Amino acid sequence: MTTRDESLPAKGRRPKAVVLGVAAVALAALNLRPVATAVGPVLQEIQEATGLSATGAGLLTALPGLMFGGAAVIAVPLVRRLGVHAAMALGLLVVALGIGARTVLDSPVAFLVLSALALVGAGVGNIIAPAFIKKRFAHRQASLMTIYSTTLSIGATVAALVSAPIAQSSPDGWRWSLAIWGVAAAAAALPWIILQVVERRRGAVAVPPPPRGDARIWHSRRAVALALFFGLQSAQAYVQFGWVAQMYRDAGASATLAGTMSSIIAGCGIVGGLLMSGIVQRVRDLRPIMISLGALLVAGYLGILLAPLILPWLWAVLLGVSGFAFPAALALITARSRTADTAARLSGFTQGIGYLIAAAGPFLIGLLHDWSGGWVVPLIVLAGCGPVLAVAGVVAGSQGTVDDDLAADGSA
Repeated sequence: MTTRDESLPAKGRRPKAVVLGVAAVALAALNLRPVATAVGPVLQEIQEATGLSATGAGLLTALPGLMFGGAAVIAVPLVRRLGVHAAMALGLLVVALGIGARTVLDSPVAFLVLSALALVGAGVGNIIAPAFIKKRFAHRQASLMTIYSTTLSIGATVAALVSAPIAQSSPDGWRWSLAIWGVAAAAAALPWIILQVVERRRGAVAVPPPPRGDARIWHSRRAVALALFFGLQSAQAYVQFGWVAQMYRDAGASATLAGTMSSIIAGCGIVGGLLMSGIVQRVRDLRPIMISLGALLVAGYLGILLAPLILPWLWAVLLGVSGFAFPAALALITARSRTADTAARLSGFTQGIGYLIAAAGPFLIGLLHDWSGGWVVPLIVLAGCGPVLAVAGVVAGSQGTVDDDLAADGSA
């Protein structure tokens, strides 16, 4: 089987082609998170309209991590079968279909199934995007990864902010608050379809199939460390989005203050997206940065544990800045791979393992809370993740590439 080399380095491309590629990346990123983050603010309305039980609601909140992780199984084979552009377009159209269909059906089972379908489409996009950037923008990958990770955070934040206000605009407003993201995802597929048409017209260049050992990327210590780093940070993010506001409220904060603290954490993700891709590409020794991210995570949780209402914004900022690990992990996928094929494999491996770890995070913290009867034990466990995050980041960010590891192992 052959795959299509659908790109050349951005250097030397015509301006229109570059603009189209950048627009494709930005629009895709903007639509890969709302499928998950738009749901939480209107979950009560969804339950009332569809009859979704509390158990079903719990499953719904766990679906993003599970489906994002599961998408890794199909994403790379899909790219090799269809090509990067067609695979991304298909993923976005699946997102649009799943979101649109779940807003018109009132069955709780249908809502869960269609949500899972939409999340799989988004998961495919998660994995393809870094490989596309590596292939098409080899000379500008830091800039494009900055655009990608920043717009990911913007999409997640905007969807969460506007979902409830739109839902309150009419009796069926919750449907519109979700449906608009289906329309947006369909629109985001257009530049990818155009790219596919253009590539077909100019003729696709066949390249040799990936060498044997393709499934052995786990032989790379950097790949394993990056998957752990990505998974721990993503688990932290899901825990923070799901539980931190309640931690503040249980400590005596008002709902408004608790919600503001969650917004601070989420908003830091936009800043991290703007900064971390360039830092990963340009800083030779990432060890101080990785150790600092782990230390900030520990400090933020210990602050909530020991003095939640004394400078509560400080603990939120510390946790938010520790979340810079997420765009750092995305940037490392391209920075620590030499070829687009390796980037695709590394992206699939990292996000496949990582999101499965992430899916378990909120569930386990909830169990610890119920078992211990408070937040002391969960917060100690969460703080304990900081040193592990730091060590994984140091290994993942060390000089060299996954290609080097596989070559030394004989797996490449």
